[in-house]
Amino acid sequence: MLKNIVPLSLPEPPLKLAKKEGQVVVWDRLRKKYLVLTPEEWVRQHLVYFLEQELGVPASAIALEGGFKLNQKQQRTDILVYRQTKPALLVECKAPQVKISQATFDQAARYNLKYQVDYFILSNGLTTIFAQVDHNLKTYHFLEKPPHFSQL
Repeated sequence: MLKNIVPLSLPEPPLKLAKKEGQVVVWDRLRKKYLVLTPEEWVRQHLVYFLEQELGVPASAIALEGGFKLNQKQQRTDILVYRQTKPALLVECKAPQVKISQATFDQAARYNLKYQVDYFILSNGLTTIFAQVDHNLKTYHFLEKPPHFSQL
């Protein structure tokens, strides 16, 4: 069933998979519905599990695929983590075959123009980058691991 899905370097979530109309689908417990299991969705499901299990993020603090406008264009964040009703962590997911590059990093940085979070994660499931934003200096500090939810 998962012949096109590659193993990731993130903790393995207990996913509920099924086949519907010839497509593999995954139960998204946050959105409470089945979604087509695209390579990017595979990464997103792993990252949600990582946020909850490794960083202590409660499910209620996670928002998936939120839309917003940036420079008159409709955009979509993959994952936003809220702390006390304010965005605190932005997570950008890429399919495993998409290389993490300056262009993908710049995309996440552009999205942060809207949300002004202090931390973001960029991952294709194979390579994961954790960054802290210094808004005063307009620079980024790369981290070995992201902060726990209690530190956001």
